[in-house]
Amino acid sequence: MNTLQIADYLVFLVYFFIVAGYGYWIYKRKQTASHTASHDYFLAEGSLTWWAIGTSLIASNISSEQFIAMSGNGFKMGLAIATYEWMAALTLVIVAIFFIPVYLKNKIYTMPQFLHQRYNGDIAMIMAVFWLLLYVIVNLTSILYLGALAINGISGINLDLCMYGLAFFAIIIALGGMKVIGYTDVIQVVFLIFGGLVTTYLALDKVAELNGQHGMVQGFNYMMDQSGDHFHMIFKKDSPNFPSLPGLTVLLGGMWIVNLNYWGCNQYITQRALGADLKTARSGILFAAFLKLLMPVIVVLPGIAAYVIYMKGGLQTELLGPDGVLNPDRSYPVLLNLLPVGLKGLSFAALTAAVVASLAGKVNSISTIFTLDIYKKKIDVDCSEKKMVRVGKLTVLVAMLLAVVIAPHLGIDKKGGFEFIQEYTGFVSPGIFAMFILGFFWKKTSSNAAMFATIGGFALSVLFKFLPKMMNLEFLHSSGFSALVPQEDGTSIYEIPFLDRMGFVFAICVGVMIIISLIDEKRGVKSKGLEIDSSMFKVNNSFLAGALLISGVLVALYTIFW
Repeated sequence: MNTLQIADYLVFLVYFFIVAGYGYWIYKRKQTASHTASHDYFLAEGSLTWWAIGTSLIASNISSEQFIAMSGNGFKMGLAIATYEWMAALTLVIVAIFFIPVYLKNKIYTMPQFLHQRYNGDIAMIMAVFWLLLYVIVNLTSILYLGALAINGISGINLDLCMYGLAFFAIIIALGGMKVIGYTDVIQVVFLIFGGLVTTYLALDKVAELNGQHGMVQGFNYMMDQSGDHFHMIFKKDSPNFPSLPGLTVLLGGMWIVNLNYWGCNQYITQRALGADLKTARSGILFAAFLKLLMPVIVVLPGIAAYVIYMKGGLQTELLGPDGVLNPDRSYPVLLNLLPVGLKGLSFAALTAAVVASLAGKVNSISTIFTLDIYKKKIDVDCSEKKMVRVGKLTVLVAMLLAVVIAPHLGIDKKGGFEFIQEYTGFVSPGIFAMFILGFFWKKTSSNAAMFATIGGFALSVLFKFLPKMMNLEFLHSSGFSALVPQEDGTSIYEIPFLDRMGFVFAICVGVMIIISLIDEKRGVKSKGLEIDSSMFKVNNSFLAGALLISGVLVALYTIFW
């Protein structure tokens, strides 16, 4: 039965009051700080420790799209979906070594500011508006809607009330600014990890019971025995899951663009480290990378457990959507309903923590971009520090209100929430990443080249999405560049897997940007390079040891589950 008992609500209330109380204490304490008001509010400049940065990165990243949608993908395709998490761990190491030093050395606090400083104001303004639309319409709304669906599935509380409650809780945290978000995220992650591990343990124990045993190890072994096809990281071309995770692309192709763009060129993520010194920022990011290794245990294994239980005759009706069709995204909420009283409340708190932390972090980034890159530069150039903070808080309220209005109409398709988010942000990621990576490391990259990446990258993504579908280009399939994707009406069409599509678009953008930049150089157009020297990329021995350990763990994991 999808209800919480009194003990569950008590556990949840303990979580709520701990987070809210600690957040209020941090907020009152910071009022005596001497930091510039706007930088303290938006960046928590100089006040976040490495462990606060690391946990805040994870709390902002792990949300309903992982707990619900990635768990649903675990049900459908198995451990392979964990590649998003495990490759992210290695990506974080790369970002810490090569990206963060560039931002900090050049005193860059927002992504539009980077574009303004490196290229020009027009590109910065176009991208600022675009990021705001993307963050509100796709990211913020999807986090809110998927989170509300999950909580509705666990508690039976009305879906709209779930959305209002999550939005209200997130606003409380976000109005305190980045310092409050950063330090409350530490508590959120404790609940997230502990509650998530408890859920995983009990889910695997339920699987073990199918074989007359008990225990997490016994359940894991039985899962591998009964669903061996769900423990392969690399799909072959004849796999029905190939369009979602096309073979070695997850190691050598578009997955890198997804991760490097998300972790290195995303205000929502990099903002946590932009107010710190280099050593603290790197240590925090490395800590987040270690936590990333743990995430598939919390979000993917429960999905596989639900699949095994379903295949053995359990959860036959619980996993059906309102239309009577099997809905893998219901896997995690359904598993939580199998938990004992009290522990269900803990897992409920963990899920709520993940959603609220992500909502607060996302809406703070929306507020930062609007206030610093649009309001301050175009609307009220001479506004005071206090007014900027007021505008930032008002933006938090407006953005969350828009999310509540838009979320019910989001239209997440049958691919599942996680793939929905990845694919539709993937329309713009290749061009943006090309613009950033060349802007970092090639001084000749011109503003005209960046403008092409901004507009041309999106246009190419749309072209590659619909061209094979419209023209039924079989030769792309025979040459290995497309997959045959079944449709709801029983027919099949040719489609380039979105990760491959991102790789193609990125390569074209880089090539055309180089040509445009060289032409501009011959015409005498001067480009604005950033301040970079090789010493920025040196790391200390402890960071190097941690990076090597992460790399070794990943090699072992991919070797075992190839």
